[in-house]
Amino acid sequence: MAKRGGFPGMGMPGNMNNLMKQAQKMQRQMEEAQKNLEELEMTAAAGGGVVEVTVSGKKEVTKVKIDPEAVDPDDVEMLEDLIMAATNEALRKIEEASQQSMSAITGGMGAGLF
Repeated sequence: MAKRGGFPGMGMPGNMNNLMKQAQKMQRQMEEAQKNLEELEMTAAAGGGVVEVTVSGKKEVTKVKIDPEAVDPDDVEMLEDLIMAATNEALRKIEEASQQSMSAITGGMGAGLF
């Protein structure tokens, strides 16, 4: 039987080259997804909508809206809790969008690769 050229057992370079190309493609997709996520904004409300907080994909608060009826000088703690709840929910939404975006890119990777 005639062998194809090269060294015995060296069938890997073609596969390695393929893996490198796939990794580079995935890296470009992840960079693009990250850029898109940074441009994303999520808004969440608390207290039936009396407090709204908007967070960017960079996880920075970009807007806070407070209905005047939520402002009670005798109960500042309630307003603080509403702001915290709305901010945490907006951050959770950003994180969820981020995970979905990354999952869409890496979802094609089989466990057999590693």
